[in-house]
Amino acid sequence: MDPAVSSSKRPEVLSPASIPESKRQKTTPTEGIRSHTVQHLSPESEGDDMRPDTANDNNINADAMLLDDNITSELESSTYGEDLENGIIGALDSDKLADILEACKILVIGAGGLGCEILKNLASSGFKQLHVIDMDTIDLSNLNRQFLFRHKDIGKSKAIVAAEFVMKRVPGVQVIPYFGKIQDKDDQYYRQFQIIICGLDSVEARRWINAKLIEMVDPDDPESWKPLIDGGTEGFKGQARVILPTMSSCYECSLDMFNKPTTFPICTIANTPRLPEHCIEWASVLEWPRVWGEVKSDTDNPEHIRWIYDTAKERATKFNITGVTYSLTQGVVKNIIPAIASTNAVIAASCCNEAFKLATMIAPYLNNYMMYTGNDGIYTYTFEHQKKPECPVCGNMSSTAELNPNMTLEELIDWLKEKPDIQLKKPSLRTVSQSLYMQAPPALEMSTRPNLSKSLKELFEDGEYLTITDAALPVSLQLKVNWKQEIQ
Repeated sequence: MDPAVSSSKRPEVLSPASIPESKRQKTTPTEGIRSHTVQHLSPESEGDDMRPDTANDNNINADAMLLDDNITSELESSTYGEDLENGIIGALDSDKLADILEACKILVIGAGGLGCEILKNLASSGFKQLHVIDMDTIDLSNLNRQFLFRHKDIGKSKAIVAAEFVMKRVPGVQVIPYFGKIQDKDDQYYRQFQIIICGLDSVEARRWINAKLIEMVDPDDPESWKPLIDGGTEGFKGQARVILPTMSSCYECSLDMFNKPTTFPICTIANTPRLPEHCIEWASVLEWPRVWGEVKSDTDNPEHIRWIYDTAKERATKFNITGVTYSLTQGVVKNIIPAIASTNAVIAASCCNEAFKLATMIAPYLNNYMMYTGNDGIYTYTFEHQKKPECPVCGNMSSTAELNPNMTLEELIDWLKEKPDIQLKKPSLRTVSQSLYMQAPPALEMSTRPNLSKSLKELFEDGEYLTITDAALPVSLQLKVNWKQEIQ
């Protein structure tokens, strides 16, 4: 219980058992979000039963109206019962709505283009308790769309400046910033929130928080369940989704939907460049270490970017290639995703709209994925992304792979990095009885390095389970390996 919230103001949750049988509908997994703590989720409610019925306006979850004690008796009145049956769910007066929004504590992850919009929308919508996390500092290039920042803020923490700006502009709102990584916080930190909204530009960070929230779920502890709203933009395209940990499709379930980062063959970069990107990659990947040795290039250092740009420009001139610009150089070496203010505004509005619906239950929430395209006019499409039973994070089945027993362990690790639905960075592998290869600490990495050249059949048996860990995920993955049968 948060001592900052008065018990006299915090709305109580109406138990579904107190609803007349004739008015009772199936329970939604967001039953308790409108209260200060999330209520217990019925273990019998699974699959489609756990989602709002949007197909028929006359069928509404009765417990979508979570009322405080002084209006509980209204359920017995025929007028209120008719309102429930007819889908009239906006019956809360302004005082009760304000109490609900004041009691709801929301974490916003990311204070960039999307995060600025989200913070502004939440504060303007009446939410009073906001937290924001961001590890970045403000750059000059941010100022054209990240409107909470000014020129004088360059070099300062995005989270801190954004929090100060919102609190100054919207009286009564408390925004608590944290300048650092989401991985710095423990489970207890995330347990204090009712809703978490992501406005990130990193797939790795999204995967981490998604896995963390699923790992936190305890069936016997309703307060451990935290809905996640994820927003993302790329140019004129964007998406918003509602993730109900362990109940709906999670972020990992859709990992194979994302495009892999563009890479260029080293031989092409070194010998026969044809594109301006080839020249930039050559300057960054090959020429920089040759000239500067052990000095690692810093993509946030303007002097380093300038050197890469000048070097790439010279190489482009040598091969009669045009198009090498400073902005393109930044985009290639930093893998920058183009950001457009209008797209951020649309996606942030969708995310905050879902947060408002989850907190108040005044309307059915998104089920569960909305995509937006603004290239030619405005187009949106909503669909239910299906949960994968074999998802390594939220699924209840372990993944199975048929592999050549003569494959080396190093080839298996490369395969795990390339696999679209896993996409690991630096995986470590072990069986029940031994460590096959560990990325860290250095002493263990050195002792297991000889296994990289060994075949799989030398290291473990057919049908054995591998436990895979990776720095990008807070959970381990289970992979059953069967030998691929040779065709006679």
